[in-house]
Amino acid sequence: MSILGQAHRSLSGWLLLLVLLCPTAIFAADEFTFELEEFAKKALKMGGYAELKWEHMDINQSSAFSLLNPVHNLSSLDRFSGSLQLDGRYDQGISSFNWRLKASAQQDNIGWYDRSDVYEAYGSIKPTPLFTGSIGKKSYKWGKGYAWNPIGFINRRKDPNDPDEALEGYITTEIDLIKSYTGALRTAALTTVILPVWDDFNDDFGEVNHLNLATKLYFLFLDTDIDLILYTGNSRSSRYGLDFSKNMASNFEIHGEWAYVPRHRKVTLNENNSVVIQNTSATSYLLGLRYLSENELTSIIEFYHNGAGYSEDEMTRFYQLIEDGANEGTLTGSRLLDKARELSLKGYGRPQPGRDYIYARFSQKEPFDILYFTPALTTMINMKDQSYSVMPELIYTGLTNWELRIRFSYFNGGSSTEYNEKLFSNKLELRLRFFF
Repeated sequence: MSILGQAHRSLSGWLLLLVLLCPTAIFAADEFTFELEEFAKKALKMGGYAELKWEHMDINQSSAFSLLNPVHNLSSLDRFSGSLQLDGRYDQGISSFNWRLKASAQQDNIGWYDRSDVYEAYGSIKPTPLFTGSIGKKSYKWGKGYAWNPIGFINRRKDPNDPDEALEGYITTEIDLIKSYTGALRTAALTTVILPVWDDFNDDFGEVNHLNLATKLYFLFLDTDIDLILYTGNSRSSRYGLDFSKNMASNFEIHGEWAYVPRHRKVTLNENNSVVIQNTSATSYLLGLRYLSENELTSIIEFYHNGAGYSEDEMTRFYQLIEDGANEGTLTGSRLLDKARELSLKGYGRPQPGRDYIYARFSQKEPFDILYFTPALTTMINMKDQSYSVMPELIYTGLTNWELRIRFSYFNGGSSTEYNEKLFSNKLELRLRFFF
């Protein structure tokens, strides 16, 4: 054996003896110590955000909805608002409790407004990996669409301008069953939701004194996410839907939804200003994609057909009703405007009331190597009347737990078109959030 080999063997022996005889000397240094408690799962998790927002809106005084709104005599509206959202989860064994609370207040030229809501508060139990049960108030975001979810039969309606915001839930009882497989079918899951509607109990969902059932059957088949959804009950008419989502590449995803309502209740204004209620079938669908380029430009594009929406002629008659009411005498005009306000609440005034829309959002992460800075551009186009909205925005996250967003919204279109008849012609928004 060489002298070098003997030296290496001797040194190894001394090191082994040192470890055996003096373990505390090796592990006493601070950089090698750790506490098991640091890696233990915390039972209580809490978070949320506090927000301050300022908005300046220029009122479109000649638009239809400005005539229905008490601010039509103003040229602009300034609004200051603040909100607080608290999220939490507590785990104990096989059970957990989740909550999301939100309070907000705003002050503008009209007056003061505040509210507080329990968005979610539900308990769940998971005795096995295959079964989960929950009861309480829970929010649902069924569907694969980013801006819209035509199959979100028990969802609250999203705001396409802020589709990631938390939504208030409904009080439900839910059961989830899930099982994994090997082969083309990787996962199958069944979600069953019972949603009761009584007085002061989910009463904004639909007709009261009914139990409603919604089920979602999920498959992961050939690396494609697929949902089959059924809703039945008497608070709303029965409806059926399916969706899918598939990653064509690591940076390219496509998705779609299809919904069918056999008996959709639709309130329509006729040419003679009479109002009729029709029960017709309605088919809605959505196709979209999400693409991330090499330079980190994220593109989201969706086409949405709203089978329950109004045609261009139906919307034009509604706008004409408002114009006639504004031009008529005090008594007759007041009656026409009252009818228009009622129709607005029953469908004509909801977001995106038309038939066909294009949504596109482009966001660039840290352009020109400007750290923590993300500019974005969002647009929505009513394909029937060619009116549109454009929303450029700037987001800065350079301060820990803080987010600053500046957004400008511009609405435009021809006479008697959706975005030309909105209350505001444009809006400037400054939002500051602190996450905790």
